[in-house]
Amino acid sequence: MNPILLDVDTGIDDALAIMLAVQTRKDDIACITTVCGNVSLDQATENTCKILEFMQADQIPVYRGSESPLIRKSHYEHRVHGQDGLGGALKEFTAKKQADSGFAPDRIIETVMERPGEVTLIMTGPLTNLALALLKKPDLVKHVKEVIFMGGVVKGMGNVTPVAEYNTYADPEAARIVLQAGFPKLTQVGLDVTRQTLLTEAHIERLTIPAIKDYVAQSTAIYIKRYEEMNGVRACALHDPLAVGVALNPDLVTRNAYYVDVETASRLCDGQMVCDFQNRLGHEANVLVCEEVNQAAFLEQFIEALNKPIGAS
Repeated sequence: MNPILLDVDTGIDDALAIMLAVQTRKDDIACITTVCGNVSLDQATENTCKILEFMQADQIPVYRGSESPLIRKSHYEHRVHGQDGLGGALKEFTAKKQADSGFAPDRIIETVMERPGEVTLIMTGPLTNLALALLKKPDLVKHVKEVIFMGGVVKGMGNVTPVAEYNTYADPEAARIVLQAGFPKLTQVGLDVTRQTLLTEAHIERLTIPAIKDYVAQSTAIYIKRYEEMNGVRACALHDPLAVGVALNPDLVTRNAYYVDVETASRLCDGQMVCDFQNRLGHEANVLVCEEVNQAAFLEQFIEALNKPIGAS
């Protein structure tokens, strides 16, 4: 299998994405990089180390990235992820694992160039680290196998503003740099599809490893409560895990190529991802937009992975 690199701002769903990756592709994870987003960089890094140690995957190196968006102030989502970013789960768990030395954007470049044409980047937080890597090495786009990023919404409502999804809202300038960079294969996994992959309490009941079941139940409690308040459905969307799911099984989604950009200078619409479905701008397509998802197949994949013995992959 080709190597993968995860870039995360580890809140509740990033943690679940890491767990899915570890349970299915642990030996292929070159490293994990962290970024400011849902929580501070320090908290995201601590959470990432906790999850890896909890999942007996503490051999995977972790590198700290940007402490803030490119030019904006940080916008944390404690109301969704809790003060610690994990919904209060693992609060008694103290990880011995620490981040490795090195700066995440540099490590992204090094990982890709060590195996050009082979590495898949899975980005589940604001795209700040990748944007910084591109500013340092613009031709990085020629050497990445694929970038899969969770972010944006092209047809539905936003989850921070009426039109903006969190990751693109938190650092729209970074998102725009990535979208305009010229990646041959850039896949967007947005709210349009992630909102269809809903984890319910019935799904959690199907988890068979007690430690994992308890963790998922505890960490998602605040997440489910918030989702029910906003959407009237007692569940939570598996936003970030779906990005990993697409890397594991591309057939889960239907992707179509469009020209996509991000609004960075609007009083009301900063962070909005704009998809030119009718090619009114006349630009060449730059993004593979996920428009449909086999939610049942993904949820089965997710549950099956988490039901494997910890450390078995």
